[in-house]
Amino acid sequence: MKPKRRTLIFAALGVAAGAATFGMLTSQPVIYVYKDAKCDCCNKWVSHLRDNGFTVYARDVSAPRDRARVGIAPKLDACHSALVAGYAIEGHVPAADIRRLLAERPVALGLAVPRMPRGSPGMEDPQPEAYQVLLVQRDGSTQVFASYAADGRPSADGNRTAPQHAAESSSRTA
Repeated sequence: MKPKRRTLIFAALGVAAGAATFGMLTSQPVIYVYKDAKCDCCNKWVSHLRDNGFTVYARDVSAPRDRARVGIAPKLDACHSALVAGYAIEGHVPAADIRRLLAERPVALGLAVPRMPRGSPGMEDPQPEAYQVLLVQRDGSTQVFASYAADGRPSADGNRTAPQHAAESSSRTA
């Protein structure tokens, strides 16, 4: 092999390896969803996550007890559950809030949107309602993580006090 050709081949391999590494560093983590196969809103929420750049592995389950594995209390129950990067996600949580959770890394169990509010991702409706995304603590307590007005836009009152972050405590394990 001629030196010039060999240099070009190694340069191309280096660029390919760098691109693959950059892709791994910038990609969203995988979200594992536990849902009912016959539930249209669950399937729409999965599509919402995929449309927002997440890789989703969806598993159809037959009973709520199958979803209980994520650890969210029944009082916060919705129609599907998920796991992502050590956090539990319950219900119709917007992809933007999941990204924010992963960026901020609070010491918490995860996020929940209890019930199935009209207008939340997967529950599109001509008459949406206001709803809140809750940050669920390990002891089961909650605090508002984000609020959405009936028109679907984030509410000004959706700001919460900053939770303890994973960098400040090593107690968050999933």
